[in-house]
Amino acid sequence: MDTSTLEKRALAEGAPLIDGDEVTFVWRGRKPMFVTGDFQEWSGEPVPLHEVTPGVWTHSLKLPRDTYVEYALQDAKGRRVRDPLNSRLVANGFGDFNHYFHMPDSRPTPLALRQRDVPRGTVTRHMVETQEFCVGRERAVHLYAPPTSEPCPLVVVFDGPDYLRRAKLPTLVDNLIAQGRIRPLALAMVANGSSSRTVEYTCSEATLAFLLYRVLPLARQELRLVDEKQQPGAHAVLGASLGGLMSLYVGLRAPDIFGHVLSQSGAFSVWNHDFVVFDLARAASSRPLDVWMDCGHFEVLTQANQRMLQVLQQSGHRAEYREYHGGHNYSAWRDQVWRGLEWLFAPQR
Repeated sequence: MDTSTLEKRALAEGAPLIDGDEVTFVWRGRKPMFVTGDFQEWSGEPVPLHEVTPGVWTHSLKLPRDTYVEYALQDAKGRRVRDPLNSRLVANGFGDFNHYFHMPDSRPTPLALRQRDVPRGTVTRHMVETQEFCVGRERAVHLYAPPTSEPCPLVVVFDGPDYLRRAKLPTLVDNLIAQGRIRPLALAMVANGSSSRTVEYTCSEATLAFLLYRVLPLARQELRLVDEKQQPGAHAVLGASLGGLMSLYVGLRAPDIFGHVLSQSGAFSVWNHDFVVFDLARAASSRPLDVWMDCGHFEVLTQANQRMLQVLQQSGHRAEYREYHGGHNYSAWRDQVWRGLEWLFAPQR
């Protein structure tokens, strides 16, 4: 493609330009520009765009056709610069925004959109006293009650406000229930400790105690839940990244209550260090877990997730793992979480 055609297409269609499995970033300006993103795990040196004609800079790469990508442009000093040819922006969770695009065979899940005539569950906000279990005096917990009068299992969700707002989890659950793809379930979406999140989510007994002695009693009081004493392991834990690590830890430590685990991009091994979940997963379990794991193909966490799958299966747990062409972000987790919910909570026949 000659540069004049490329520039005209970018002005008419926006950027990046996508042709089959090839994507081309385009920048118009006098100074050089760099790009970084999911496709390089947001690590290493940003990739330079090359000046193909005076004032027009490009970089092309090939990606699977079903890939979702978030990226950012940077100038020579490492400062973020908005891409004027791409108005698609999404919050990156660190106080800034990423640009994003879908390859031809990738699209957001329609389950995250409010569907007409679908019964809606109810979301309420509660403040729970933390006492000695967490940083701060109180912690926000959003409860979701499904549109049913029948008792149902509970899913405790780490990083709850993010799953509520960015992953649209209640809407996803409403649609899955209405379509008969999962049985009704309730949600307890628990806020993290902000600056203390890493401490709270790296296999913390205090966080486990907070769920058992503060969050569960609230959920039992406000929601119609199945009795885990009559149905051991009925409830579930869900989280992403360190939240995925903590979800598996909770399941392994309290399998008679939380017998279902949904871990997205679980950070089971970071800082060149395997967390204790590997040791717990190798030990004989009093009650095997049902564990769904997924992870983006471009993430550094894929190897640890693959190893964890083998450990869980060899120890007798029912475990499933899926990789997708995406990165470490809530848009990807939103578009994948329904698969784990379907696998864990298939309708009872």
